[in-house]
Amino acid sequence: MRANCIEDGRLVWRDMPDPTPGDREVLIKVAAAGVNAADILQLRGHYPAPEGAAADIPGLELAGSVVAVGASVRRFHPGDRVMALLAGGAHAELATVDEGSVLPVPEQMEMSQAGGFPEVFTTAWDALFLQAGLRVGERVLITGAAGGVGTAGIQLAAAAGATVTASCRNPDRLGDLLALGASTAAEPSEALARGPFDLILELVGGQEMADGLSALATQGRIAVIGLGAGSKVEVDLRLLMGRRGRIFGSTLRARSLAEKATVIASVQRHVLPLVEAGRVSVPVAATYPLSAASDAYSHLAGGGKLGKIVLLAAGA
Repeated sequence: MRANCIEDGRLVWRDMPDPTPGDREVLIKVAAAGVNAADILQLRGHYPAPEGAAADIPGLELAGSVVAVGASVRRFHPGDRVMALLAGGAHAELATVDEGSVLPVPEQMEMSQAGGFPEVFTTAWDALFLQAGLRVGERVLITGAAGGVGTAGIQLAAAAGATVTASCRNPDRLGDLLALGASTAAEPSEALARGPFDLILELVGGQEMADGLSALATQGRIAVIGLGAGSKVEVDLRLLMGRRGRIFGSTLRARSLAEKATVIASVQRHVLPLVEAGRVSVPVAATYPLSAASDAYSHLAGGGKLGKIVLLAAGA
């Protein structure tokens, strides 16, 4: 196979040995693979792959067709259309994935959308519902809402009956966020003024997270998922105490296969029916050939997009 390999801080499209599926693994021919901020961090040497993942091939999500399966795999068979969550290795022509991290692709879903689905929808679902326990009627603020996790979070929260305020620095994207289901879309300071919020999905970090405390409702929660604006901030603990609030953080990449399988099963049970009903979708900002991943990474790093940037294999 050919793969995007990290060599001396740059991506090189070169030949690599074909992977072989283990006992519980599925071998997938990649048709599409989403690009995420974590891929750029790994390329820059700031986010190494966890133990057991491809150390020099980035990529956390993909969609394609099953080529072969391990002896203990029962849910999938050669030829199945699937999408998957990985700890690394998705930006290649072939990849192996534990069966528990694989989802079927709904019939009406295009591969370009499927390639950008697993990482962002699983992250948003896990944070909003499995960890924060979002309830019908609650008020949600999503910061950095035009990105992949943000657009997923808007749709999922709105579908669950929450009132969603979407925060975005690019005024050209506010109408798009309303179209995805946000009740209000505004630039950060105006969005905070629409509080109080029962839950803040914090995708920016830095000072925006600290500012969010002032807009938190009593017993509100802040789920920290992104750190684009910085990982260190001064927090007024008096505000947190006065609101009896809770701040928690989350990542998916380094979790055990068993933990990921639990989240994936929940996504299959609760989110895929929304896809099939046309209630949620993956906004695709741009696509690039799989062999041109460097250009896709540059596009993502430039900001200003709505939704996902996706790599497509030749002929996909």
